[in-house]
Amino acid sequence: MSNKPNLIVDLTFEFSLKVIRFTEELESKRKFNIANQLFRSGTSIGANVREAQGAESKVDFRHKCKIAYKEAEETEYWLSLCKHAENYPYEEEMYNDIQSIIKVLGKIISSTH
Repeated sequence: MSNKPNLIVDLTFEFSLKVIRFTEELESKRKFNIANQLFRSGTSIGANVREAQGAESKVDFRHKCKIAYKEAEETEYWLSLCKHAENYPYEEEMYNDIQSIIKVLGKIISSTH
């Protein structure tokens, strides 16, 4: 793997760290079900993006990015639930971050043929 900067790899890694912190906060408030779902989908984005970096072909790369995109959409859903549910913590910055990640992944997918 290269040491040169890679926007989507960096964005998704930093987002995963925020997910870890936020899900710990959810767990401290006994919101275990949402914490588990958010942890799984939110950290999966970066894992799939990282895996895409070693793709065997453009088709494989695009497929892994599509999986990351789907996980990002799911993560946005869980964060939306936190925003609208009563007595749940919510972080606007994380919501903005996931929207940015979705946009970047969408551009990567649409430009990879």
